[in-house]
Amino acid sequence: MLLKKLRIKTINCQFVFTISFLLLFNSLTSAQEIIKDTVIAKPVVVKSNQKQKIDGIIATVGDYIILDSDIDKGYLEISSQGGSIKDVSRCQMLGKLLEDKLYAHQAIQDSIIVSDAEVKGMMDERLNYMVQQIGDINKVVQYYKKNSVEEFKTYFADILKEQKLASEMQKKIIDGVEITPEEVRNFFKKIPESELPTFGAEMEVAQIVVNPKISDVEKKKVIDRLNGIKKDVEDGASFATKAVLYSQDPGSSSNGGYYKMTRKTPFVKEFKDIAFSLQEGEISAPFETTFGFHIIKVDKIKGQEVELRHILIAPVVSEDALKEAKERITGIREKIIDKKVTFAEAARADSDEKETRANGGALINPNTQDTRFELTKMDPTLYAQVSNLKDNEVSQPVLDTDPQGKKSYKLITVTKRIESHTADYAKDYIKIKDLALKEKQIKAIAKWFDEKIKETYIKILGEYRDCTFTNNWLKK
Repeated sequence: MLLKKLRIKTINCQFVFTISFLLLFNSLTSAQEIIKDTVIAKPVVVKSNQKQKIDGIIATVGDYIILDSDIDKGYLEISSQGGSIKDVSRCQMLGKLLEDKLYAHQAIQDSIIVSDAEVKGMMDERLNYMVQQIGDINKVVQYYKKNSVEEFKTYFADILKEQKLASEMQKKIIDGVEITPEEVRNFFKKIPESELPTFGAEMEVAQIVVNPKISDVEKKKVIDRLNGIKKDVEDGASFATKAVLYSQDPGSSSNGGYYKMTRKTPFVKEFKDIAFSLQEGEISAPFETTFGFHIIKVDKIKGQEVELRHILIAPVVSEDALKEAKERITGIREKIIDKKVTFAEAARADSDEKETRANGGALINPNTQDTRFELTKMDPTLYAQVSNLKDNEVSQPVLDTDPQGKKSYKLITVTKRIESHTADYAKDYIKIKDLALKEKQIKAIAKWFDEKIKETYIKILGEYRDCTFTNNWLKK
C-alpha cells in the first residue's frame, strides 16, 4: 500500500501543477484591485453550469481573494487546452486556487522578490507562444476580454508575478528537503514485494566529440563585433534590445538575454566566474566558453544572487575546418575498430567535450543525473542516433548541430543495455532515491500547509464551506 499511496499523492501533485499554469492565466488578481472594482462597479453576472449567478468573493487568503468566476475561468482554460474537466469538481478547483494564494502570500512574508525584468521576460515568452497558437495579439486580447493590448499586459503582468512568487515559494520548500541513504533504504524496505515498481528498458551511451578549429580571424571578427555592441550600450543603447537582435542563445535572446543565477546554477565555470566578478551596471569584456563568445551586463546583485543579461555570438566555422574535423574523427574511429584503443581510452585522449571526456565519453542523463537513459523518455535525436547500434558498435561520424548552431562531429556507442525489470535496490538506487525524495518532499509540503494555514487569515464563504479539502482550509 505504501507505493500506492505515494502514487496517489504524486498524481494529486501532478494535478496541482497541471492546472496551475492554466488557472494562473486568469485567476490571480490582487485584493486591492478586486476591492476597488467591487466598490465602483455593479455586480457582475456570470454564467456557470447553465445557471445565472452573481459573481462575488468566495474566499480570502491573507491579502488575496478568490472570486467565484475564477473557478469558471479555470474550467474554461482547461477545456480550451483540450483537457477534460469531467472529474474536476469546483471544490478541487478552489482547493488549487487556495494553495496558489497561500504560496504567493507567504512568499511576500518571506521577502521573496520577483523583479520587473523577470516578469517582462516571462511575458515576452508567453505572449510569443500565445500569438503563435492564436495568430494575432489582438485575438489574445479579445480572448481575455480586455479593451486594449496595454490593459491586457498590465493584467497579465500581475498574473505572472503572482505565479512566479508561488513557484519560488514551492521551490524554497522543496529545495530544503534532503534525503539520506538510510532513509532511501528504509523507504525501499517498506514497499511490499508485490508492489515493487517496474522500470522500463534503458541504455548507457558514450560519445567522442571533435570540434572544428576556429581560425583566429573568425574569433577576432566576433570579439570586435561584441566590443562594438558593448560600446553602443555604454553610449546609451539598450543591452536587452541588442540581445534580442544579435544573441544566438535560444534560452535567453527572446527576453533580452536575461538570466537570474547563483553560484549553484548549472552554468559553465567560465561564465559564472565572469558574472560574479562584475559590479552592478558593469559590462564584461568579450570572453570565450565552449558555446562561443559572450559579453555580460549585471543588472542587480542581491546577496548571493545575480540578475544579468548576456549576448552570445559563435564564430563562423569554415568548410575546410569541418572537413578537417571529419577526417580527424574518422581516424579516431579507425583506431577503435582496429582495437588499438578502446572507445573510453580514445574519449579520454581525443574528445573535445570536457564534460564527458574524463568519464570515457559516458553521457549523463540531464533529468536524472544518472548514466542511464530510459528508451521511452530519451531525446528523439539521440534515440535516432543509437537505436540501430549493436552493443559496443561504433557509429559512423555524425555531424551534430546544437541549439546555438554550433557544429561538431561525433562518434556514438551503446556501452550497456538494461532490459525492463522489477526495481532492484542495488541496480536502481538513483531511481529509488528519487521516489523516496519525492515522498519526503510531499510530506514537507503537507507540513508547510498545516503550519501556514494555522497562522494565516483564511476565510471561505457560502456553499464552498461544505467542500471536503485535502488541506485544512476551514480550520476545523
